[in-house]
Amino acid sequence: MDFTDRRQAAKDAKAALLEKTKARQNDPALQARRAERAAVVAAREEREALKRQKREQEEAERKVQEQAEREAAEALAAQSAASEQDRLIAKAMEDQAAQKAKRDARYAARQNRKS
Repeated sequence: MDFTDRRQAAKDAKAALLEKTKARQNDPALQARRAERAAVVAAREEREALKRQKREQEEAERKVQEQAEREAAEALAAQSAASEQDRLIAKAMEDQAAQKAKRDARYAARQNRKS
C-alpha cells in the first residue's frame, strides 16, 4: 500500500504542476509581461538597426572623403611633378642659352683676332 500511495502522490503532484503551468500560460499578467518584453526587444532591434545604418552611412561618407583626399593628393603630386618638369626644362634651356652665348663669344673673339 505504501507503494501505491507514493505513486498516487507523484501522479497528483505531476497533475498539480501541469495545472499550475496551464494556469500560468493563461495568466493575463504573464501575457502582459511577455508583450512588454517583446516590445522592448523590438525597440532594441530598431535602435540597433538605426545605429547600424548610421554607422554604414558614416563609413560611406568617410570613404568618399578619403577618395576625394587621395585624388586631390594625386592631382597635387601630378601638378608638382609637372611643375618640377617645367622647371627642369627651363633650366636646361637657360644652360643651352648660356653655352651658346659662350660659344658665340669665343667665335667673336676669334674673328676679332683674325682681323
